Amino acid sequence: MTQAPTGSVVEIRGLRCHYGAYEAVRGVDLQVRRGEVFALLGTNGAGKTTTLEVLSGFHARTGGTVSVLGVDPASGMPELRARMGIMQQEGGFIAELSVAETLRLWQRLTSRPDDPERLLARFDLAERAAVRVAKLSGGERRRLDLALAVWGSPELVILDEPTTGLDPESRRRSWDAIGELTEAGRTVILTTHYLDEAEALADRLAIMHRGRIAATGTLAEVIAARPAGFSARIPGAATQELPELGGAITTAVSDDATVIAVSTEDLQADLTRFLGWADSTGIRLEALRAAPASLAEIYHSVRAADAEQEG
Repeated sequence: MTQAPTGSVVEIRGLRCHYGAYEAVRGVDLQVRRGEVFALLGTNGAGKTTTLEVLSGFHARTGGTVSVLGVDPASGMPELRARMGIMQQEGGFIAELSVAETLRLWQRLTSRPDDPERLLARFDLAERAAVRVAKLSGGERRRLDLALAVWGSPELVILDEPTTGLDPESRRRSWDAIGELTEAGRTVILTTHYLDEAEALADRLAIMHRGRIAATGTLAEVIAARPAGFSARIPGAATQELPELGGAITTAVSDDATVIAVSTEDLQADLTRFLGWADSTGIRLEALRAAPASLAEIYHSVRAADAEQEG
C-alpha cells in the first residue's frame, strides 16, 4: 500500500477545476499535515466544496497534481475509501431506513470496525434510533452524517459544513468528536461558514475566494499578516495636533466628539506613543479599544479588496 509523505496527508499543487466554461478552482496549492484540523473558509462559490470533491474522488480536476494519503484520488479511490471518512453537504441516506438500520448497513459496507450503539450515544441519537431517516430534522441528519464519516476513526476525515443546522449543544458535541479524532492522530479537513468554529478547531486554515487561496497559515500567522488597530473618542473637537504614528490614522468629527482610528503594523509602539500624547496634552480618552486583527476582519477584507479591484 502506498504511504503518504512523512508529515503530510494531502498535497495539492496547481489545482484547477472547471464546470464547463466556468473555472471554479484556479491554481490552488495546499498542504495538510498529519494529525491536524485544517479549515477551508470562503464565501459560497469560492471553490471550497469543489476542492473537497476532488480530494474525495467525486470531481475530476482539469489541472494540477493531488496526493491524498500518498494516492492520486483520480485513480486510487478504491484504496482511499477504506482510509477516509467523508461528509458532504447533502447526505445520501435511504429515507425508509431507521437511524439504527442506517448505521448497521454502514457497518456491513465498510471495512473499518465500530459499534453502532457507541455512535448512537456519541451523537445523541439513541432516542431516535428507531425513527426513519425521512422523519429526522435537518440537524439530526447532520449528526447521523457525521457519525458515518467518523465511523472506525479513519486516517483522514473530510467534512463539508459539518455543523450547519445544529443547535449549540449538538455543535459542541460535534466539535468534541472532531477533537477526539485528532487526539488519536487522525487528520480532519473541513469547510465552514462559522468563523468561531475555525478559530476553535483549526490548527491551520486557508481562506479561498473566487477559486484561489487568499490567505493561509495558522490562525496566528494569518492574523499577524494583517494590521492591528486601536481607536478612541475625544470629547469635543480635537484642537491639538495628533502625534506622528507609524500606522494610518483616520478621524471622524461630530459636534460633540472626534473619533480617531489607527491601523498599524506595530500596535505596541503606536499605542504607547498615542497614550503618551494624550497624557501630555491633558486629553481624557473615551471608549479606548485596541486589538490585533480578527479572523472576521481578515475574511471580510479579502472580499473588500476584490470588490475594489473590480471597481
